[in-house]
Amino acid sequence: MAQRADFDKIDLYLIRVLHTLITERNVSRAALRLQSTQPAVSAQLKRLRELTGDPLLVRAGNGMTPTATALQLVGPAASMLQSAEILFSPRTRSAAFDPATSNAMFRVAASDYLDPLFLPELVAWVKREAPHVRMELLPLSGEFDYRRGLAEGEVDLVIGNWLQPPMELHLGRLLSDEIVCLVAKNHPIVRLVEAGGWTIERYLGCEHVAPSPFHPGAQGVIEDHLGSLGHKRDLSVRSAHFSQIPLMVARSMLVLTTGRLFCSRYLSSLPVTIVPCPVPFPALTYYQLWHDLSHASPPLKWFREQVREVARKLIGPAASAAPSRPSNSSVSLP
Repeated sequence: MAQRADFDKIDLYLIRVLHTLITERNVSRAALRLQSTQPAVSAQLKRLRELTGDPLLVRAGNGMTPTATALQLVGPAASMLQSAEILFSPRTRSAAFDPATSNAMFRVAASDYLDPLFLPELVAWVKREAPHVRMELLPLSGEFDYRRGLAEGEVDLVIGNWLQPPMELHLGRLLSDEIVCLVAKNHPIVRLVEAGGWTIERYLGCEHVAPSPFHPGAQGVIEDHLGSLGHKRDLSVRSAHFSQIPLMVARSMLVLTTGRLFCSRYLSSLPVTIVPCPVPFPALTYYQLWHDLSHASPPLKWFREQVREVARKLIGPAASAAPSRPSNSSVSLP
């Protein structure tokens, strides 16, 4: 009976505190996100520890890390909060989302592979349409398990490029882009291209630079495709700072292989140029991915539409900035 009495004392807000503490892994940040105070959240953490019989968060270096029990609880907590929203907020489902008055929070994990202007443009666009909403932009890196993050409600949306996106997630195609090479203007391969001597063998023998893959355990889209063709290139530099790679290219003999949309942004500011890639590549396709947890949410439906509109808007300026290209190349929305 005592156990049942304890269960009856658990309210929905305590579940929200539990989920926020585990995802933030920091009492101060959790208090800020909950619009509460640190002493109040600390007291709620103490109560949660008593109810679960587990410390939930433990010290790890200068921070805190969730226990195995906490990691088991975060998924059910996210599902419970989503179910409560559906159960107790019928008006939210039937009424139109009003971006002008909403104070919703959107949490996005994204890479800067798409375009160096994409995230700044997305923030500006969303804040014009919905001035009171909040946004948290997280890096999409190899250390971040985006599938778990979506499933546990840690993030609402993930934006990146995949050869084969995970089947359990909803997806929306943003755009498809041609794979090209970015090189310094004085790179010897510029003359090879002009003379018709730019071959697959010479491409593979160049010194290449590539971004660090943002899928745990993966090599990256370019490496995966080259491997499927039985090719291996000389990859001499890996960088987690993708936006800095064009400057590396401009000051070296490195070759960057990626989408034309990204490369074209640097043609007017750096001594670099775009050359075709001699290896046949499928189009580089960018997606936004989301979980069933947020699929029916009106605010997140609206937000996904804004992401698509920003991607569509960026295509025009990038295409006009690019030099003339072969007729079989494209930057297009699927």
